[in-house]
Amino acid sequence: MAPYLIIGNIFSFLSAVCIAISVVKKNKNDLIWWQILDVMFCILSCFALYAYAALTTNAVALVRNILAYKNKLTKQITWILFVLCIIAGLWANNRGIIGLFPIVASASYTVFMFTTKDEQQMRYALISNLTLWAVHDFYVLAIPSAITDVVLSVWTAVQIVKNRPLKSQQ
Repeated sequence: MAPYLIIGNIFSFLSAVCIAISVVKKNKNDLIWWQILDVMFCILSCFALYAYAALTTNAVALVRNILAYKNKLTKQITWILFVLCIIAGLWANNRGIIGLFPIVASASYTVFMFTTKDEQQMRYALISNLTLWAVHDFYVLAIPSAITDVVLSVWTAVQIVKNRPLKSQQ
Protein backbone atom coordinates (compact mmCIF):
# COMPACT_ATOMS: atom_id res chain seq x y z
CA MET A 1 0.00 0.00 0.00
CA ALA A 2 1.30 3.44 -0.91
CA PRO A 3 2.61 5.54 2.01
CA TYR A 4 0.36 8.48 1.09
CA LEU A 5 -2.66 6.18 1.39
CA ILE A 6 -1.61 4.92 4.82
CA ILE A 7 -0.89 8.43 6.11
CA GLY A 8 -4.13 9.78 4.62
CA ASN A 9 -6.14 7.04 6.30
CA ILE A 10 -4.44 7.54 9.66
CA PHE A 11 -5.53 11.18 9.56
CA SER A 12 -8.93 10.13 8.22
CA PHE A 13 -9.33 7.79 11.20
CA LEU A 14 -8.37 10.57 13.65
CA SER A 15 -10.86 12.86 11.92
CA ALA A 16 -13.57 10.21 12.22
CA VAL A 17 -12.87 9.75 15.93
CA CYS A 18 -13.12 13.50 16.54
CA ILE A 19 -16.41 13.91 14.66
CA ALA A 20 -17.84 10.90 16.49
CA ILE A 21 -16.85 12.43 19.84
CA SER A 22 -18.36 15.78 18.83
CA VAL A 23 -21.73 14.13 18.15
CA VAL A 24 -22.13 13.07 21.79
CA LYS A 25 -21.03 16.37 23.34
CA LYS A 26 -23.76 18.30 25.14
CA ASN A 27 -21.93 21.63 25.42
CA LYS A 28 -21.79 23.65 22.17
CA ASN A 29 -18.17 24.76 22.73
CA ASP A 30 -17.08 21.19 23.44
CA LEU A 31 -18.81 20.10 20.24
CA ILE A 32 -17.12 22.86 18.22
CA TRP A 33 -13.71 22.08 19.78
CA TRP A 34 -13.91 18.46 18.63
CA GLN A 35 -15.07 19.62 15.20
CA ILE A 36 -12.05 21.91 15.00
CA LEU A 37 -9.83 18.88 15.63
CA ASP A 38 -11.88 16.87 13.11
CA VAL A 39 -11.33 19.48 10.39
CA MET A 40 -7.60 19.75 11.17
CA PHE A 41 -7.15 15.99 10.75
CA CYS A 42 -9.37 16.05 7.66
CA ILE A 43 -7.16 18.74 6.10
CA LEU A 44 -4.10 16.56 6.69
CA SER A 45 -5.91 13.54 5.25
CA CYS A 46 -6.98 15.49 2.16
CA PHE A 47 -3.41 16.73 1.66
CA ALA A 48 -2.01 13.19 1.86
CA LEU A 49 -4.72 11.86 -0.48
CA TYR A 50 -4.35 14.72 -3.01
CA ALA A 51 -7.94 15.90 -2.52
CA TYR A 52 -7.33 19.62 -2.81
CA ALA A 53 -10.92 20.90 -3.25
CA ALA A 54 -11.83 19.07 -0.03
CA LEU A 55 -8.71 20.47 1.63
CA THR A 56 -9.68 24.06 0.78
CA THR A 57 -13.31 23.66 1.85
CA ASN A 58 -12.07 22.19 5.13
CA ALA A 59 -9.59 25.06 5.57
CA VAL A 60 -12.49 27.50 5.29
CA ALA A 61 -14.52 25.34 7.70
CA LEU A 62 -11.60 25.45 10.14
CA VAL A 63 -11.68 29.26 10.14
CA ARG A 64 -15.47 29.17 10.55
CA ASN A 65 -15.27 26.73 13.47
CA ILE A 66 -12.53 28.68 15.24
CA LEU A 67 -14.57 31.88 14.92
CA ALA A 68 -17.66 30.03 16.18
CA TYR A 69 -15.66 28.64 19.11
CA LYS A 70 -14.54 32.18 20.00
CA ASN A 71 -18.14 33.42 19.50
CA LYS A 72 -17.01 35.79 16.74
CA LEU A 73 -18.89 34.24 13.83
CA THR A 74 -21.40 36.67 12.38
CA LYS A 75 -23.82 36.16 9.54
CA GLN A 76 -21.73 38.48 7.34
CA ILE A 77 -18.49 36.57 8.06
CA THR A 78 -20.28 33.28 7.39
CA TRP A 79 -21.44 34.47 3.96
CA ILE A 80 -17.91 35.67 3.14
CA LEU A 81 -16.57 32.25 4.14
CA PHE A 82 -19.34 30.63 2.05
CA VAL A 83 -18.21 32.51 -1.07
CA LEU A 84 -14.55 31.85 -0.26
CA CYS A 85 -15.30 28.13 0.13
CA ILE A 86 -16.82 27.98 -3.35
CA ILE A 87 -14.12 30.05 -5.07
CA ALA A 88 -11.19 28.32 -3.36
CA GLY A 89 -12.75 24.88 -3.81
CA LEU A 90 -13.31 25.40 -7.54
CA TRP A 91 -9.80 26.80 -7.95
CA ALA A 92 -8.19 23.86 -6.13
CA ASN A 93 -10.38 21.11 -7.59
CA ASN A 94 -8.18 18.40 -9.05
CA ARG A 95 -10.76 15.58 -8.92
CA GLY A 96 -13.29 16.68 -11.53
CA ILE A 97 -16.93 16.05 -10.63
CA ILE A 98 -16.00 14.21 -7.41
CA GLY A 99 -14.05 17.31 -6.33
CA LEU A 100 -17.28 19.29 -6.51
CA PHE A 101 -18.95 17.10 -3.87
CA PRO A 102 -17.23 18.66 -0.82
CA ILE A 103 -17.83 22.15 -2.24
CA VAL A 104 -21.56 21.49 -2.72
CA ALA A 105 -21.77 19.74 0.66
CA SER A 106 -20.19 22.63 2.55
CA ALA A 107 -21.97 25.38 0.63
CA SER A 108 -25.43 23.81 0.85
CA TYR A 109 -25.09 23.05 4.54
CA THR A 110 -24.09 26.66 5.21
CA VAL A 111 -27.21 27.86 3.40
CA PHE A 112 -29.41 25.49 5.41
CA MET A 113 -27.83 26.70 8.64
CA PHE A 114 -29.07 30.23 7.93
CA THR A 115 -32.35 29.54 6.19
CA THR A 116 -33.99 27.16 8.64
CA LYS A 117 -34.26 26.67 12.36
CA ASP A 118 -36.32 23.49 11.95
CA GLU A 119 -34.39 20.54 13.40
CA GLN A 120 -35.92 18.02 11.00
CA GLN A 121 -34.93 20.09 7.97
CA MET A 122 -31.42 20.43 9.40
CA ARG A 123 -31.27 16.64 9.74
CA TYR A 124 -32.20 16.24 6.07
CA ALA A 125 -29.50 18.76 5.17
CA LEU A 126 -27.00 16.87 7.31
CA ILE A 127 -27.82 13.59 5.54
CA SER A 128 -27.31 15.30 2.19
CA ASN A 129 -24.00 16.75 3.42
CA LEU A 130 -22.76 13.45 4.82
CA THR A 131 -23.79 11.54 1.69
CA LEU A 132 -21.81 13.87 -0.57
CA TRP A 133 -18.80 13.58 1.74
CA ALA A 134 -19.14 9.77 1.88
CA VAL A 135 -19.04 9.48 -1.92
CA HIS A 136 -16.02 11.78 -2.04
CA ASP A 137 -14.25 10.01 0.81
CA PHE A 138 -14.77 6.56 -0.73
CA TYR A 139 -13.46 7.89 -4.05
CA VAL A 140 -10.27 9.34 -2.54
CA LEU A 141 -9.93 6.24 -0.30
CA ALA A 142 -10.39 8.07 3.01
CA ILE A 143 -12.10 4.93 4.24
CA PRO A 144 -12.50 5.71 7.98
CA SER A 145 -14.13 9.06 7.18
CA ALA A 146 -16.35 7.48 4.52
CA ILE A 147 -17.56 4.80 6.93
CA THR A 148 -18.20 7.42 9.61
CA ASP A 149 -20.17 9.52 7.09
CA VAL A 150 -22.37 6.53 6.27
CA VAL A 151 -22.91 5.59 9.94
CA LEU A 152 -23.79 9.18 10.86
CA SER A 153 -26.17 9.39 7.87
CA VAL A 154 -28.00 6.28 9.02
CA TRP A 155 -28.05 7.51 12.63
CA THR A 156 -29.44 10.87 11.47
CA ALA A 157 -32.11 9.12 9.38
CA VAL A 158 -33.13 7.16 12.48
CA GLN A 159 -33.37 10.46 14.37
CA ILE A 160 -35.63 11.84 11.64
CA VAL A 161 -37.99 8.88 12.01
CA LYS A 162 -37.89 9.02 15.82
CA ASN A 163 -38.61 12.75 15.87
CA ARG A 164 -41.25 13.00 13.18
CA PRO A 165 -44.56 14.41 14.35
CA LEU A 166 -47.37 11.97 14.94
CA LYS A 167 -50.24 12.16 12.42
CA SER A 168 -52.61 13.33 15.16
CA GLN A 169 -50.31 16.31 15.83
CA GLN A 170 -50.13 17.44 12.20
